[in-house]
Amino acid sequence: MKKHIPNTITCCNLISGCIATYFAFQNEFQLALLFIVVGAVFDFFDGMVARLLHVSSPIGKELDSLADDITFGFAPSAMVFSYLCTFHEPHSLIFPFLAFVMAAFSALRLAKFNLDERQSMGFIGLPTPANALFWGALIVGCGEWLSSQPALLNILPYLILILVFVFCYLLVSEIPMFALKFKHWGWKGNEIKYVFLLTSAVILIVFQIIGIAVVIAWYIVLSVITNILNKRK
Repeated sequence: MKKHIPNTITCCNLISGCIATYFAFQNEFQLALLFIVVGAVFDFFDGMVARLLHVSSPIGKELDSLADDITFGFAPSAMVFSYLCTFHEPHSLIFPFLAFVMAAFSALRLAKFNLDERQSMGFIGLPTPANALFWGALIVGCGEWLSSQPALLNILPYLILILVFVFCYLLVSEIPMFALKFKHWGWKGNEIKYVFLLTSAVILIVFQIIGIAVVIAWYIVLSVITNILNKRK
């Protein structure tokens, strides 16, 4: 019986992603982001429970990737799609559909992760939950404000799509990115993680929801800087 518990939690992640997608298509972006966050919580606990119960399986691994692509690939793509549909421009019939390229790249990233043995203590490329949280927080936090700026109105769809393709690249890139996994709790060897956690707490307090997007951007920048410094050693 206990071997089914992690898969049940993974299915809760998938269902959360489906609900998030529904709300995204209804332009209920706050609720969409809420269920992406709920899915991320289930995603965190399914792996932890599997390790605690010693019941990991190949089926669980594949199911986890499928659930992640719905919650962290398709749902944020649906949010970007719906947001782009709010722009009444000649290209509005074509541009929104390009958002779903992000779902495809998320699937590619998850497939690579399953086969890549280098990602036990870190990531190669941007994790899909980070990508989803960035887009959800960006649209909820400042989407309405951005679309109300006359100076940005004509170029904003282009800027969003450029950013979509940048994040698609980051998902499948070979850029090493740190994970918040600790072998010990000491400062030495964990400096980058503690700096990130402390600065992220400040960012979230100051910027609130949009702070989530700022934290993800800071995570990417910090990972790139760390990678450059490590290469110089």
